Order: sequence, then C-alpha cells, then structure tokens
Amino acid sequence: MDIDDVKEIRILTEDESWDALLSGSLGRLAVSAGGILDIFPVNFVAADRRLLFRTAEGTKLLELTVNNHVVFETDGVGAEEAWSVVVKGTARILEKRSEIDDADQLPLRPLAPTLKYIYVEIIPTEVQGRRFQLGPEPDRY
Repeated sequence: MDIDDVKEIRILTEDESWDALLSGSLGRLAVSAGGILDIFPVNFVAADRRLLFRTAEGTKLLELTVNNHVVFETDGVGAEEAWSVVVKGTARILEKRSEIDDADQLPLRPLAPTLKYIYVEIIPTEVQGRRFQLGPEPDRY
C-alpha cells in the first residue's frame, strides 16, 4: 500500500509545509561529518522561506563547517491530527552585521538558559510535509 492510497495521510503542498513550519519552534537537525551522522534538537524560527536557529561553539557548529548539507525535521501533534515536515538544504553561519541585526528581531530565544550568539540559516533545497489523522490502529488481519 502506497502512502497516497491512505486517506488519513495527506501530502502537504510546499505552501502548506511552510505554514506548518511557521507554527513550529522545536525540531531536529541532522548533520554528517566524516561519515558520522549526528542529530541535534534545536529551537528554530521560520522566516522568509528559510529556517534560523542559534547555537554556540561545539560539535554541531564544527560539523556544519565540515559539511553544510543538512536535513531538518519538525512536527506537531494535536488532539485529532499530526503533521511532519522535512527540510533538506544547506546551512550557513550569519556573519554580516546587518543579517545578525535582522535575525535579532525574530522571536528566537534559547529554550535552555544559555548564551548562543551564533545564528545559523538553513536555505532549503527541498521541503516535504504530510498531515495525518490520529486514531486507533486498523485491523491488522
């Protein structure tokens, strides 16, 4: 059975996927450096068809400088339905003062009480989402 055959699962358009991203704030960033995969939880903001998050010096930042190709995933769960969006793209550190000043105006604050001065932008090359109805598992046999 193909996902398109299941009525409870609907593939989102790119605009619908962005609407879902705009409502999210916590996701997972997947990176790969030296053949090793890592995944990091990050809080983020979607703005102007790009994603931004803040970070500090450490493994995540180091891996992004080695390989800037990333995958990002976020989701939401309600009482009757849920959604998931996956973004593939490239990451870059914001370095221009004007870009950093603009990013400072966005509603992006660390969840944990830590200082994170480095903004990272994910520029999407592919955005895919799906929305599905929640409910009991159908009869299996």
